[in-house]
Amino acid sequence: MAIKTPYLAVDGIIKLFDYEDNFIGIVLIERKNHPVGLALPGGFVEVGETVEEALIREMKEETNLDVEIIELFNVYSDPDRDPRFHTVSLVFKCKAKGIPKASSDAKSVKVYKLEDIPLDKLVFDHKEILKDFINS
Repeated sequence: MAIKTPYLAVDGIIKLFDYEDNFIGIVLIERKNHPVGLALPGGFVEVGETVEEALIREMKEETNLDVEIIELFNVYSDPDRDPRFHTVSLVFKCKAKGIPKASSDAKSVKVYKLEDIPLDKLVFDHKEILKDFINS
């Protein structure tokens, strides 16, 4: 009897700061792959990896930033959050300094002030996640 479980993923809300510790904005990626649109950087946890290790790896792969994890923000598990299959995502608050650069499955990286985030262009349930973050 095979056990079926959702895929485990991590997403990072990266608060980007300049080298004088001034808040610049939130880092979002433009996805190369389906579903296309803007998203929080993130990805799947690999076997043998902690969620924290996966988060740091995914943030580096997609944005070229070395992030510091601040705290676990929330867990999102709606079976319809990802149109491809059921995923559960642990969403972390992070901070970083530097200039983000797209790589891996990120077509581009963009930094937005909270009031300028184009919520209608976000994929998955990232609109809900960022609304929760802004209201917290």
